[in-house]
Amino acid sequence: MMRFTFLTAAVLGCVTAAAADVVVLRAEAWLDVEAGRRVTPGVVVVEGERIAALNPASLPQGARVIELPGMTLLPGFIDAHTHLGSDLGPGWESRSVRWSDIDHALLGVRHARATLESGFTTVRDVGSSGFYDVALMHAIERGDFPGPRIVPAGHGIGATGGHCDATGYAPGVLEGGPEQGVADGPAEIVKAVRYQIKHGAKVIKICATAGVMSYEGPVGSQQYSAEELRAVVAEARLHGIPVAAHAHGPEGIIAASEAGVDSIEHGSLLTDEAIRVLKKNGTWLVPTLYQWFEEYDLPPAIHEKNEFIKARVGDSMRRAFAAGVRVALGTDAGAGPHAQGGREFTAYVEHGMSPADALRAGTVNAAALLRTDDRGRLKAGLLADIVAVAGDPLTDIGVVEDVRFVMKGGAVVRQPQ
Repeated sequence: MMRFTFLTAAVLGCVTAAAADVVVLRAEAWLDVEAGRRVTPGVVVVEGERIAALNPASLPQGARVIELPGMTLLPGFIDAHTHLGSDLGPGWESRSVRWSDIDHALLGVRHARATLESGFTTVRDVGSSGFYDVALMHAIERGDFPGPRIVPAGHGIGATGGHCDATGYAPGVLEGGPEQGVADGPAEIVKAVRYQIKHGAKVIKICATAGVMSYEGPVGSQQYSAEELRAVVAEARLHGIPVAAHAHGPEGIIAASEAGVDSIEHGSLLTDEAIRVLKKNGTWLVPTLYQWFEEYDLPPAIHEKNEFIKARVGDSMRRAFAAGVRVALGTDAGAGPHAQGGREFTAYVEHGMSPADALRAGTVNAAALLRTDDRGRLKAGLLADIVAVAGDPLTDIGVVEDVRFVMKGGAVVRQPQ
């Protein structure tokens, strides 16, 4: 069995400092994700934090060469739906009243590192209390500890008693307002959006419908009116910020798409009409698919909702994929397992998507959704966020579940030994 080395934060700092040197990655092939083709050989020249050339006629003199025999190079993966500071560890359902935001941030440090080592070099964190996602973003940018590039949302925004509110507690416990993302009516919503952006949000997350991991009403029921949804989108657009809408049920999906949100998160209960509207408006779908097939120890009320979605989500995704809805990969890590995002690619293929389309969902498509055009492809001038897998993912998508090499911004994070 091949052994791997995981670099400590101190060593990573040294590697980052040395990244100004020229590095050559020499593999069996590299993947052109846009064209969906595997190119041989796979030689990528990295200068500093960016890609300098692919398959050049000659190698730069004095370059450090990293040999990756039998492997395929791909752009670093992008997860458009995570919660780095959350998981389903013991007592998770009461953490809201036992933990501080600092506790969640510290948990996020561990999950950030594991996520990066699994091959995901960029994530979008869609909803966190106390702006710990913004703090994680800044700490990783400073080099305090290893982790992916983060696009933070701050607090998710939703109606009083809805999925983005803290439900299941006695009156007076964890009551929130617009600053914490609990907002009713256009005026409060505008304040909530502005407050998240003021404190570092790069995307606005809203809860258009009820959810699963909460104690509010029927799963998928619409929780924001069309007027309220339009208010979110209008205010976010003034700031040049995209909007991601948590939505399970078709009424909320349709209303959010018609209001102009950039993406529907989950989209678990799609109808033909909802699919038609998503295609008409060009709204991205972030399926978070594989998590539904995990086994969880959930409170009875939440377990019932989880089983309801689990029985229906597969059919929804098959129909959405077949219809050609635009898809960007998201895992919902935090509500499901962390650092297992490769399984999301596999789940898409198992539900009818081609391997090439699945790989695009987690690279170039996700980069387009996140508005980060400096990544998501292997191309000269883009960030040297690069992963390597053994074999050909176009013929065996399962190889992406076992990433063997990770580079972020020209710095080696994980490599074979």
